[in-house]
Amino acid sequence: MSVRTSFRTGDVDEARQLIEATYYSNFMDVCEDPRPFSARYDIGKLGALTVGDMRCGADVRMRFGELGAYHVNIPLSGHVSWRQGAAPATAAGVGSAAVYQPVGDTVLDRWTGDCRLLAVKVDRAALEGRLERLIGRPVPSPVTFGPVFDTRRGAGRGWARLVRTVVADLREDDGVLTHPLVAEPLQEALLNGLLLAADHRYRDRLTDPVHQLRPAPVKRVTDAVHARPEHPFTTAALAAEGRVGVRWLQEAFRRYVGMSPMAYVRDVRLGRVREELLASGSCERSVSEVAHRWGFTHLGRFAEQYRARFGELPSQTLRR
Repeated sequence: MSVRTSFRTGDVDEARQLIEATYYSNFMDVCEDPRPFSARYDIGKLGALTVGDMRCGADVRMRFGELGAYHVNIPLSGHVSWRQGAAPATAAGVGSAAVYQPVGDTVLDRWTGDCRLLAVKVDRAALEGRLERLIGRPVPSPVTFGPVFDTRRGAGRGWARLVRTVVADLREDDGVLTHPLVAEPLQEALLNGLLLAADHRYRDRLTDPVHQLRPAPVKRVTDAVHARPEHPFTTAALAAEGRVGVRWLQEAFRRYVGMSPMAYVRDVRLGRVREELLASGSCERSVSEVAHRWGFTHLGRFAEQYRARFGELPSQTLRR
């Protein structure tokens, strides 16, 4: 891990500040509880992920705004209950994992004092980009996950075990997970594993035999588009990237990707525009500047395509 923090405190404000520094801005209140507040946090950063082993010793209530990232809590004891956006209240205990979206105000109604949990913050762009690469096409943002998944069996159990291995490494000064040769593929494994474990509309495609047998030329083209979406690609240029003919590429994209090669380029560009408009500091940039940077030259058509994809105008995204 590139950054590690081991923290012990009986001061609620100190604990709140550490969570703000490593995870999210928050308000923390101790519920009526005869047990003293005694926070124990071990937290590390692994590329696009922040992982932590956390407990508070007393029941607490926490309020957040929009998280801006995907997040998973895995209770190892006790339970946690929460609300997010307009969704109903949900609870998770041992044997399950709680999944939080990057959008919607988030409230932990109760994090019980006996609840030790593994907390995994996942960068929004990293997870969505990973999913796009795995299924070979852009996806609307955010990806909607089910609020809970099972950690007692199947992919959920395997992913939770992997997280526990990573967390255990937090306590090792010379752990192998700190080495770049291990850290980078481990981050990819955690992203892939979460996409297999959690419930979302694209999960079946990750195990679809047709998708898994996608031809190498199609993968070469999708990789090239993700690497340089702003490049003035043409269908012929994409066929050259795949080392195949234009007609073959068009038919392969229709079968394995579900759209034409140029529609794929457009969708990847739209996703990059949205990421930049949502990024901090983007208020200093104009929509036209961002659109041009990612290869859109006709702003009226771009705005229509953007609204069709994301359900709002780019100017509305910019004002968020």
